[in-house]
Amino acid sequence: MDVADLPAVNASLNSLATVFLSLGYFHIRRGETQRHKACMLCACVASTAFLGSYLVYHWQVGSVAYTGQGWIRPVYFSILVSHIVLAIVIVPLASLTLFRAWRGAFDRHRRIARWTWPLWMYVSVTGIVIYWMLYHG
Repeated sequence: MDVADLPAVNASLNSLATVFLSLGYFHIRRGETQRHKACMLCACVASTAFLGSYLVYHWQVGSVAYTGQGWIRPVYFSILVSHIVLAIVIVPLASLTLFRAWRGAFDRHRRIARWTWPLWMYVSVTGIVIYWMLYHG
């Protein structure tokens, strides 16, 4: 595998995180706590692997310029800025949410998970969108 392959790997890891986040939500809504736990841990692993791969890629390559023109350019940068800001926020937020579940503080876990889950989903999905716009647009 070459460094040039990492953007596709990153998009795949974001896709996996999105699937596991969706399944985790589905299972907790059905009261299936063990399945929820497994899915959320898998989402966490996929997102952590993404972050490591992302950092390696950008350490080697630097930033990649967006070449789209016209009306799509401000759309791309709007998505990118919101993605970056929320990606910074989601790391400690997801960590705290996971920590509260691990400690068995489920009331506190639920209160913060109501914010964590949609933000994490947004970051995962927009990561995929950014990949497609940047490398296939």
